[in-house]
Amino acid sequence: MIENLLNETALLNYNAPEIRSLIHKRNWRELSEKERILAIYNYVRDEIAFGYNKADTLSAADVLRDGYGQCNTKGTLFMALLRAVQIPCRIHGFFVDKIIQKGTLKGFYYGQSPKEILHSWVEVYYNAQWLNLEGFILDMRYLGGLQAQFKDCTGSFCGYAVATPDFQNPPVEWNGGNTYIQKDGIIADLGVFDSPDELFGKERQKVGRFKTFMFRYIVRHFMNRNVNRIRNKIIPSTKTHHSHS
Repeated sequence: MIENLLNETALLNYNAPEIRSLIHKRNWRELSEKERILAIYNYVRDEIAFGYNKADTLSAADVLRDGYGQCNTKGTLFMALLRAVQIPCRIHGFFVDKIIQKGTLKGFYYGQSPKEILHSWVEVYYNAQWLNLEGFILDMRYLGGLQAQFKDCTGSFCGYAVATPDFQNPPVEWNGGNTYIQKDGIIADLGVFDSPDELFGKERQKVGRFKTFMFRYIVRHFMNRNVNRIRNKIIPSTKTHHSHS
């Protein structure tokens, strides 16, 4: 059963040259099991920026090429990297309330967006148990910019792609347990799937063709600009140098 959860799929295309090259450069295969999960988790969280891709159904290699993603697309990349280094994982699907997007999506476009948004997190098999990993969705620069913008908010927060009971200290660092950043926005549980291919084959965003077209070519670019404005509110750090050690 667990062997299934190491398989390559069309979306989890971990034998793509750019994915193999990344894993080789980072020496992830040489690490202990816990270090492998942590290194890949931090990579996907912080080196793949939070942002909106053209579709949920991008392959892991496509997400890596984009260099940014949201819950569903970053999850696909995260799963592919984990499976490539022999860490079993699966995907858990949900619908979240649209209010989670308020702020990244504004005005007319927010009004037109579906009431429920397809969401997912990755479940990783570690220490003979399943862990829920969702805290990789927002890169720490974006989250830090958001916390700086709403520095007076010390309790729960919902909006700007966050839904958490403790806004200033959300559980996004992985230390062997669960991580969350949007969990409080969940309104429907769609169950667990072996792969994103299976989840997106069964469920999709609740929008018609016209709104899908609008999102792909117009709306997501506004959303990404809003996200970048918040990310750049904190003191611009020098670009992270990719470690080749």
